[in-house]
Amino acid sequence: MGYIAWLILGALSGWIASKIMGKDSEMGAFANIIVGIVGAFIGGFIFNLIGGSGVTGLNIWSIIVSVVGACILLYIVNKIKK
Repeated sequence: MGYIAWLILGALSGWIASKIMGKDSEMGAFANIIVGIVGAFIGGFIFNLIGGSGVTGLNIWSIIVSVVGACILLYIVNKIKK
């Protein structure tokens, strides 16, 4: 996957995860991209542990994986902040 695809995937999945977790008003576009990209790594790692495939490109499965990872990341960050 190229850099542009990672940015698109990160922005989309970070934005969806911030909407799900109720953090959209606290995050900007740059934070959404970072959360989405890190979430893709976390989600890929977790899905590989349970026997699934991780991020495979710019497709629906990769968005689902990275949104799950981004939600986990936002949950952990929220718990650390409190």
